[in-house]
Amino acid sequence: MQPIELVVFDMAGTTVTDHHEVERCFAEAAVETGLSVSDERILAMQGLSKRYVFETLWKEQLGEDSPAVQSQVDISYDAFRRILENHYLTQGATPTEGCLDVFAYLHERGIAIALTTGFYRVVTDIILEKLGWLNGLNDERIGTKDSLLQVSIASDEVERGRPYPQMIERAMKLLDVTNPKAVVNIGDTPSDLLSGRAAGVALNLGLTNGTHTREQLEQHPHDLLLGSLRELPALLEKHDLSLT
Repeated sequence: MQPIELVVFDMAGTTVTDHHEVERCFAEAAVETGLSVSDERILAMQGLSKRYVFETLWKEQLGEDSPAVQSQVDISYDAFRRILENHYLTQGATPTEGCLDVFAYLHERGIAIALTTGFYRVVTDIILEKLGWLNGLNDERIGTKDSLLQVSIASDEVERGRPYPQMIERAMKLLDVTNPKAVVNIGDTPSDLLSGRAAGVALNLGLTNGTHTREQLEQHPHDLLLGSLRELPALLEKHDLSLT
């Protein structure tokens, strides 16, 4: 069996504690800019590029071919950026349960760590800075084997974010991982799971203690659903006997 070389983690809800603040910021921007959307719909689109979400929702509200769509998307997205950046600048961020222990486990075994996110680079860096996770990353957000992260990929650094596989593929390319069967993908949203399936990873894992429940994730493509990141080491050892 192909040894695991890289684990790709989502950020909000997976490695960064999420108390639904992203959804609240999105809802606040929607109300402020006249976009009608339910809380359930916002949750269902978690993990996707936020600009793509605004574009989808405005097309639904105004019509696919409405000339007003793009200007409304710009207005809503600008409001969301302001609200979200202010939230993380003033409130900070914390790692999820077991996250740092799992990172340490992977480091000990020489397995690279990549973070991918539906956030754009500016807010991604605000969060990473608050956590101290920017340390050791260069201007391209690539680290070394000794830095906590080996690479960080934001949604505005690829042509198409989730549910497409391009962020996973970019992480692989930057870290010289050539075989997707040497990669594990883990996240807490349907879009995380869809991108993992599209990338053809060895293990595509859902996390049920983030923004979505087990019932919400069950219907989406996955190999296993985990209750906590703490379950990941045992799963990797079962998959790859060379780790034990």
